Amino acid sequence: QEQLVESGGGLVQAGGSLRLSCVASGITSSIYAIAWHRQDSGNTRELVASISSNGLANYADSVKGRFTISRDTAKSTVYLQMNSLKPEDTAVYYCTLSRNGRSPLWGQGTQVTVSS
Repeated sequence: QEQLVESGGGLVQAGGSLRLSCVASGITSSIYAIAWHRQDSGNTRELVASISSNGLANYADSVKGRFTISRDTAKSTVYLQMNSLKPEDTAVYYCTLSRNGRSPLWGQGTQVTVSS
């Protein structure tokens, strides 16, 4: 069964850091992109960062210079290192896996709360 499992969320003070992990299992193809999305309490969804199968990363303007996405192919894991966190980063963070010709696979999400 194909599955994505996120972890690493929590409560942190403004200016702090968290590292999110997304572990993929049951995926037979090595050619896929992983993205991190977030959805806040107002249900606004934002694409935060993505990384392609060859390691090309892209970021939303709101997180550039603060967040870093990386992948460990051997561990089928993608990380989102989040530094200098702000209260407006508070959201549920989801990872997604995209492959050509198939609907994206979503994880269950992990809550990140940044206190001021």
